[in-house]
Amino acid sequence: MSNKFFNVRVYGILINADNQVLISDEQEYGVRFTKFPGGGLEYGEGLADGLRREFVEECNTEVEVISHFYTTDFFVKSAFNDSQIISIYYLVKPLSDIKFATKTIVFDFDGEGDTLQSFRWVSLSELRAEDFTFPADQYVANLLLKTI
Repeated sequence: MSNKFFNVRVYGILINADNQVLISDEQEYGVRFTKFPGGGLEYGEGLADGLRREFVEECNTEVEVISHFYTTDFFVKSAFNDSQIISIYYLVKPLSDIKFATKTIVFDFDGEGDTLQSFRWVSLSELRAEDFTFPADQYVANLLLKTI
């Protein structure tokens, strides 16, 4: 019996007034990676609800989902298990002032632990697909650069 399944992920593209996009540096299972903020959809929630929940959990920030940006249309296997990743990206904007700390250095984590996360603002003029670890995020970074 196969243990393969679909893994639905939802991510937010948050661009500030200085034309910088928010990106997340994370460490999980001993692996370091850089991606857009967001994560896994929980059973029973809609895409926008899941994205809003992820921003509250990760950034302590409520966001408004503005519009759909991209859904993966190519095969992506998870780096962590046998699932096929389906990622949906939305443009979002904060509903209040940003209160979470941001860093300027990649993987500049506070503290220790199994799961670590820090955020960085990256100028759209300096953004590169290679800044991201996973193929879907790299694809979205290139799309974003083509639309600005």
